[in-house]
Amino acid sequence: MTNPKIVCLDGASIYPVNDSHWEAFKRAGNFIIYERTAPDEITARCADAEIVLTNKVPFNKATIQSLPKLRYIGVLATGFNIIDIQAAKDAGITVTNIPAYSTESVAQHTIALLLAITNRVEDYSAAVAGGKWCKCPDFTFRHREWRELAGKRFGIVGFGNIGKAVAGIAKALGMRVALYTSKEQNELPAGFEKMELDELFQKCDVVSLHCPLNEHTRHIADARRLALMKNDAILLNTARGPLVDEDALAAALKNGRIYAAGLDVLSNEPPKADCPLIGVSNCFITPHIAWASTEARDRLFDIALDNVQCFINGNSKNVIN
Repeated sequence: MTNPKIVCLDGASIYPVNDSHWEAFKRAGNFIIYERTAPDEITARCADAEIVLTNKVPFNKATIQSLPKLRYIGVLATGFNIIDIQAAKDAGITVTNIPAYSTESVAQHTIALLLAITNRVEDYSAAVAGGKWCKCPDFTFRHREWRELAGKRFGIVGFGNIGKAVAGIAKALGMRVALYTSKEQNELPAGFEKMELDELFQKCDVVSLHCPLNEHTRHIADARRLALMKNDAILLNTARGPLVDEDALAAALKNGRIYAAGLDVLSNEPPKADCPLIGVSNCFITPHIAWASTEARDRLFDIALDNVQCFINGNSKNVIN
């Protein structure tokens, strides 16, 4: 394939469209990049494209069938639920993704959410900046309790790359790790305990979600399971928003049924103004940034470029269909 037309539909999600990183794609073909693309703009922008890059712009069956020249869709993420994979296969379109580029970043951010809840660093820093320590008669100023993690049980739902990385950090913090996984107990690292899902929600001090979203896992953290949790337990979700029933979680947090939640994902992104979790004092939310460290985005870009170059050279890799 010589000088193919390459269109990136939502490049701003990775780097600004004028960033020097994108120069590499200009050397690979006739490259056009857009900051973001609405669904009704896809067909016009991709009409003559042979290669399309997308992070979150969806390609359903109708869109795919409207683009007869399209030969390749490169998803700029690990998850590929935005693509109708069967329709792409039927049309002879290769679809690739970016596997395991953000494992370390998501694991680190998961623990950052936990520490934000337990150590209250931001709250104490703001108090000091506001002069409260200066006015305190003692050498130490304490206005909120904070909690030690060593010895507590950290439950992980899903034991893929990110779940394993999170488990390693939790263990390093002195926590006891429990897992809900399809693996057998004798396949798990020494000291890790396998549990059934309800048991894990019931017994763990922290429950962290690291499973894919599908028909079996949607609302895996629902009102019934939240009611099983300890009153001082913490729920973490850096996987997919719909794993959590947000109305049920908001009620559990407001009623003191559980201590706190740390979330990097929500059911609607960006969230709607009436999202029940926004503004809840014991719900710590970051805007889907766990994947987006500088190092992770650099890895994503390098893999995306390599995927495209391999496709052009006739030896595709990271193909998901």
